[in-house]
Amino acid sequence: MTDINARLEAVGLKAADIMLPKKGTDLSKWAVVACDQYESEKEYWQSASDIVGEAPSTLRLIFPECYLEDNDGDQRIANINASMKKYVDAKLFDTYKESFFLVRRTCSGVSRWGLMAALDLDRYSWEKGSKTLIRATEGTILSRIPPRKKIRKDAPLEIPHIMVLISDEKRSVIEPLAAKKDSLKSVYDVELMKNGGHLEAWLVNSDEDKENICKAFETIYAALDKNNPLLFAMGDGNHSFATAKSCWEDIKATLTPEQQKNHPARFCLVELENIFDPGLVFEPIHRVFFNVPEDVFLNELKKNAESISIEEVGCKNCIADKIKDQSEQRFGYCVAGKHAVVTLKKPAANIAAGTLQKVIDELVKQKYNIGYIHGADVTDKQGSEKGNIGIFLPAIDKGTFFETIIKDGALPRKTFSMGEANEKRFYMEARAIK
Repeated sequence: MTDINARLEAVGLKAADIMLPKKGTDLSKWAVVACDQYESEKEYWQSASDIVGEAPSTLRLIFPECYLEDNDGDQRIANINASMKKYVDAKLFDTYKESFFLVRRTCSGVSRWGLMAALDLDRYSWEKGSKTLIRATEGTILSRIPPRKKIRKDAPLEIPHIMVLISDEKRSVIEPLAAKKDSLKSVYDVELMKNGGHLEAWLVNSDEDKENICKAFETIYAALDKNNPLLFAMGDGNHSFATAKSCWEDIKATLTPEQQKNHPARFCLVELENIFDPGLVFEPIHRVFFNVPEDVFLNELKKNAESISIEEVGCKNCIADKIKDQSEQRFGYCVAGKHAVVTLKKPAANIAAGTLQKVIDELVKQKYNIGYIHGADVTDKQGSEKGNIGIFLPAIDKGTFFETIIKDGALPRKTFSMGEANEKRFYMEARAIK
């Protein structure tokens, strides 16, 4: 196995010691959705808390972002670390040594497949223009890392919601495992709370399966441009991955080169997904401008294009139909009951999210508040409230996604989402990082 481990490490990958709550734990209460979802909807998280009650749950191990602006942040972090210690001391977990998990998520009748694995943080960079093996796909907001570091730096465990994309057009890594799932050991099978769908996983730890995974990644890696070898592209959870990297750099500075090689904090547990999986859908992340006058918004927008044209339409669904056509750069907006589509001539950026980011940067300087919203319905509701503007963005083409990242670098922050809010990854697996 030493040879396979070394070969996996050469492509930035590692079989992980994956932890799951012991049999008998109610996994429907254990698993909750990623902390950056429903960030404007505290009622969602209160409802989740009501469902969980006193049962063991990842809800006690995360910091939902809807509470970030509250005044009890330090107490929440202390509670998170105390809950982790409580669960570890109570021997809540079973550990699957040096393993991968094949996972399947089914939501609204559509399934997507993934592979739980650990990635090498030494092979990652969030820097713009990076040519590392693992890299960010959207702009990393450095101010978002310190609050997350407060949680991770003293935490004995990581419980990730991170999803990382691979470009495997031949379907050589995950799909062969999916085809043989009936011969693999089931490790969980659970209905998720609050319309989260169904989640299943199977243990992948045989020498044969590890060899096949290794060979598949070596083949993909061999075909990459050696001067710009993008093998793993961040899908969801980039700021969590960046936080793990920042914490690792702090720890790494205290270790000898020999100690660094296998320190658990050098790696981060993620779910790998093939961008060519037909069940993987890229959804745009929309924006809401709070208390921004329409003329202020349009004046800033006009500074970032040679010209703009505005067509009023009937509703948010009309916007969605119109902005599918990106032969010219388009996006939609709603304000005070009005819905419209904007077409930009010679815009300041290659995609609508980039042009709007320039507008956002200027509005933020003027002390306006901007929200990033998953789902057109919520955007329409909040954007139609008095004084607000809802911005509807088109979806990114996943077929040219890797090519775009290699050519243009990271996209503007929160340009895309892998599914709607209820379809995002739920916290389930854990891994020791100390």
